[in-house]
Amino acid sequence: MGKSYSFQRAVALLSFTLLAAGTFSFPAMAADANSALSAELASASSDPSLSPETDALLRKADQHFNAGRQFYFQNDWTNAKREFDAAVNTLLDAPASTPDHRRIERHLDEICDLVYRFDVEKMSGSGDSADAETSFDKAPIDEVSHMTFPVDPSLAPKLESEVNQTTSAIPLELAEPVLSYVHFFSTDRGRSILLAGFKRAGRYRPLIQRIFAEEGIPQDLIYLAQAESGFLPRAVSRKSAAGVWQFIADTGARYDLVRTAKFDERLDPEKATRAAAKYLKFLYARYGDWYLAMAAYNCGEGAVDRAVERTGYADYWELLKRHALPRETSNYVPIIVAMTIMAKNAADYGLVNIESDQPVQYDSMQLTADTSLDLIADAAMQPVSVIRDLNPSLLGSVAPAGFQVHVPAGTAQTAQAALESVPAQNRNAWRLHHVETGDTLAAIARSYHLPAQRIVEVNHSTDTLAAGDVLLIPAVYHPEVVKHVARARSRRVVHARAGLHSAHVSATRRVAHTTTARGTRTAG
Repeated sequence: MGKSYSFQRAVALLSFTLLAAGTFSFPAMAADANSALSAELASASSDPSLSPETDALLRKADQHFNAGRQFYFQNDWTNAKREFDAAVNTLLDAPASTPDHRRIERHLDEICDLVYRFDVEKMSGSGDSADAETSFDKAPIDEVSHMTFPVDPSLAPKLESEVNQTTSAIPLELAEPVLSYVHFFSTDRGRSILLAGFKRAGRYRPLIQRIFAEEGIPQDLIYLAQAESGFLPRAVSRKSAAGVWQFIADTGARYDLVRTAKFDERLDPEKATRAAAKYLKFLYARYGDWYLAMAAYNCGEGAVDRAVERTGYADYWELLKRHALPRETSNYVPIIVAMTIMAKNAADYGLVNIESDQPVQYDSMQLTADTSLDLIADAAMQPVSVIRDLNPSLLGSVAPAGFQVHVPAGTAQTAQAALESVPAQNRNAWRLHHVETGDTLAAIARSYHLPAQRIVEVNHSTDTLAAGDVLLIPAVYHPEVVKHVARARSRRVVHARAGLHSAHVSATRRVAHTTTARGTRTAG
């Protein structure tokens, strides 16, 4: 069967995972897999290009995965591996001629990513939030907005023709700065920046489109986020602007984006998108011009007001000619216009058939007590890295009471029930341990750095342990030291760290958990 690069990568990743782990340990993904498949099948029913044949293959693969999941959490490795192999082979054996084959490749890629996450955490113990670093990305706007590029005169006629045939809710005007950025984004370096953002845009495009429609904002302003952050939810600029929409602290606060020692809502893609839409609407009402609105979004309405008063021109291009705006803002609008033109004429720039990331889908639960991310991962039966990725606004390893935590779609009900089995006052540290075949109380206690007697004290009975039992683990809480988001100085920047005093003492090995089987033993 002919395979694309992404498909070959997925197969290689799966093979590596199986060899490295020694056993096939697959994450409990049934609920979110079913949710994703349901969404895909719903989409297929309304899209004639999506085939029932592929739907059937995906459904069959997920049935095997669900069966394997049950065996996995019963610690029946032989049958779990058999079912997982059957699921993978269902996708691997699909003929290359299968309609919309890319859906099969994408589904296998997603599965392999989860397998990789879970196995890495299980083998290395990196599932412990105490060992995790809160890292931030450098905002792409910092790299390109201060640079100047040559203008290719041969681009002008081509671009003029494209603009004349392009429909856009924001004006697309050709000026030398726009031509220079089209030229830059056509180079290897510029193209890599563009493609990375286009790929990540798939995660948030449906969310942004929905909110913009609700707020009455032109959909093409999505390219503002492409320019600002490249859709990196933890992007931080040298001016300490943060998130997909790069809010500074004061502007974020104006639009109800809350910052505390434990979370920063500027990093929440959904809340920040709502704030950005409201801010852009305010700026357009102020200036009656999207170019000036975008400029003010970048440098603040005060700077634009002063430039207009000083020159007498309420026109972005005139302000540009008179050097009345900050240099970064002078390049800011041309970057967005260039990106918009290229995206809307993708075939002319080799931007077709980009494999976009799948849309983020999640359920939300309001926490009633401070709760560690490790415990949330235990309760949702997910790798803790998945929980972190769904909650980029969290600055540490403990989510505070009242926080709306995101978990994979379809897992909220089970996760909520599991959390409620843990005393509220202990959710910032305690864990749930799923007993494996061969586990002893002494071994479990050692893995969590606890005396065995402490585990006995909080569980009704530990006289006999059976695979499938779930134990409460009274790990010890240590307050963490968490800093606010500051300036990113490198590609990946460690910013919030608990230091030597970890958030809590937890397992050196990553264990998957469930509240089914023989049920959770509650505190005595």
